[in-house]
Amino acid sequence: MRIGVTGATGRMGREVREEAAERGVEVAFATTRNPGSDLDPASEFASLVAAENPDAVVDFTVPEASVEYVTACAAAGVPIVVGTTGFDDNQLDALRDAGSDAPVLLGANFSRGIQALLDVVEQAVGSLPEYDVEVTETHHNGKRDAPSGTANVLLDRIERAAERSEAAERGAGSAATGDSGESERVHGRVGDQPREDGEIGVHARRAGDVTGEHEALLAGNDEVLELTHRAGDRSVFAAGALDAAAWLADQPAQFYRFEEVASEL
Repeated sequence: MRIGVTGATGRMGREVREEAAERGVEVAFATTRNPGSDLDPASEFASLVAAENPDAVVDFTVPEASVEYVTACAAAGVPIVVGTTGFDDNQLDALRDAGSDAPVLLGANFSRGIQALLDVVEQAVGSLPEYDVEVTETHHNGKRDAPSGTANVLLDRIERAAERSEAAERGAGSAATGDSGESERVHGRVGDQPREDGEIGVHARRAGDVTGEHEALLAGNDEVLELTHRAGDRSVFAAGALDAAAWLADQPAQFYRFEEVASEL
């Protein structure tokens, strides 16, 4: 397999290149916006994609740059795996639209352990719908977006489970109170902040060189359930991204999410 790597001098860009070397995967080109580097300049990305025609591109950069790279890959019909987080709705729409012309896979987290955590948390919330839920994530002090992309996916799964439980109760006629039961994300707390029904507490911590930690806490009925994932090294994300790239290289043009294909890797 031949790949292109963006953000090649960044934390994840370096990890992807190291993982590729260990696997014997050829890096056709590696771009960076660092003017002091001897790697390929990011400004030449579109021409490099067209000239090198890699099997896939792996991108861990920032939202604005990722949209640019995905657009260039779509124009060249080259698959791209995106591990960038922090996209706004318009940027996500651009990635989805690009899936019409080339395979585009977006992953907030390429760890298989995180995929298992998502499934377990969703099951736990569905089984314990009356319990309070808090989500806490911790990352290194250089991470830009908060909450993390993984935390947002975790929150989506929690809300999905809560909505299913609420719908089941309404269908059984046991929750005909007129309350919508909708969840509300509350980011941190300060001052007079009594907990409200349906609230999901969200907490983001930034410290040192923490690779990544995510915890879902469920509390009620005089007990506490804590479900936690800790990444010991960024190499786990690079390995998952290269697994995803190998999978994506054989797929038709479409927009994919990593959690949709993780079980096939």
